[in-house]
Amino acid sequence: MSSKADLQILTSPAWLQGYIDSPEKQRQLYKRTLMIVVISQIFGGAGLAAGVTVGALLAQNMLGTDSFAGVPAALLTLGSAGAALLVGRFSQQFGRRLGLATGFLAGGIGALGVVISALSNNIFLLFASLLIYGAGTATNLQARYAGTDLATSKQRATAVSIAMVSTTFGAVAGPNMVDMMGRFALAIGVPALAGPFILAALAYILAGLVLLAFLRPDPFIVARAIAVETRMRTEESKRLDENPSKLAINNRGVVVGATIMVLTQIVMVAIMTMTPVHMRHHGHSLKEVGMVIGFHIGAMYLPSLVTGILVDKIGRTAIAIASGATLLVAGVMAAIAPANSMMMLITALSLLGLGWNFGLISGTALIVDSSHPSKRAKTQGTVDVLIALGGASGGALSGMVVAQSSYATLSLAGGILSILLIPVIFWSRRNRGDIN
Repeated sequence: MSSKADLQILTSPAWLQGYIDSPEKQRQLYKRTLMIVVISQIFGGAGLAAGVTVGALLAQNMLGTDSFAGVPAALLTLGSAGAALLVGRFSQQFGRRLGLATGFLAGGIGALGVVISALSNNIFLLFASLLIYGAGTATNLQARYAGTDLATSKQRATAVSIAMVSTTFGAVAGPNMVDMMGRFALAIGVPALAGPFILAALAYILAGLVLLAFLRPDPFIVARAIAVETRMRTEESKRLDENPSKLAINNRGVVVGATIMVLTQIVMVAIMTMTPVHMRHHGHSLKEVGMVIGFHIGAMYLPSLVTGILVDKIGRTAIAIASGATLLVAGVMAAIAPANSMMMLITALSLLGLGWNFGLISGTALIVDSSHPSKRAKTQGTVDVLIALGGASGGALSGMVVAQSSYATLSLAGGILSILLIPVIFWSRRNRGDIN
């Protein structure tokens, strides 16, 4: 029996039928979608940089202790988890345009709340605002899926990579504008550490408005309509109607893809969160902190175009193994880096970003490969919830580990945790027919 959404598609308007019947129109919409996603991701990247760069420092300043410096990252990622679920389900029901635009606009409101909390020195408002601000982070990640909706199986990782490369422009510029935004904030009577959140509010709101205005026709609605039409035309349609979920999802692929992304997120967030605090303790300026985090975020996103091509050409699992190895090296290097060595810190944090990049793109491609459009956005949202919860746990524990031990211990533990990816990959390869 067809789902309600499928029945609606079967009575689709003429414009939608035109896309179903025309591969050329599908290709044109795929290219247009990528262009709109690129523009929104440039703004979205600038929005997420504030929390990464000064979130922990703002909490440390307001609370007067390092023990809870990881709480902002935890709250941000908890908010990201809730938003990932809601954005995924909203997108499944109403399409990417409304789902992503709503998430970005919520993130902008959260960033404004952080600025107000800093003005009023209200720690409870800060924590609540960071939860809402996390919606922008979740949406920035979920936007990568929009480019894959109309991509072929050989284009999916590349489509993800294009979205992520575009994030680089804003994400790298954001941390390097910390000093400037701090001076601007002081000039208008706002604490300096809240300055980057002014930029974040504007960036997220602009990202949401771009998607709301221009992501038309909605690529997910078109992709789902094509999938329904294809299913109804194939000889397997009767079997699919009897058991619609049978071919809707490859559970092994989803589990492996999710595990890769969750583990890389835990390691990356834990080490990244405490790096600014570690640097400030050893006399580094905000400008130097912004430079290190800028290189880190650049390494998270800028290699994406090459990574996407590699994932499509040589396989998902090979790049996932490279992710675990790179994160291990990053953790060891961060642990042994002298606190006054900018070069070592930049190298360690750049490798940390690169390892995360390998894991996210290979894991995302596995999720798209393993899900059917009838459930894809909902599945993607659920997986991103797990990623966000992983990041929340990494962020929350990072401050406690550093307070009770050291930044070196945290970095080493993260590097060791990352090699758990290897047995997961070997388990996945026991059924090579499903996962490459």
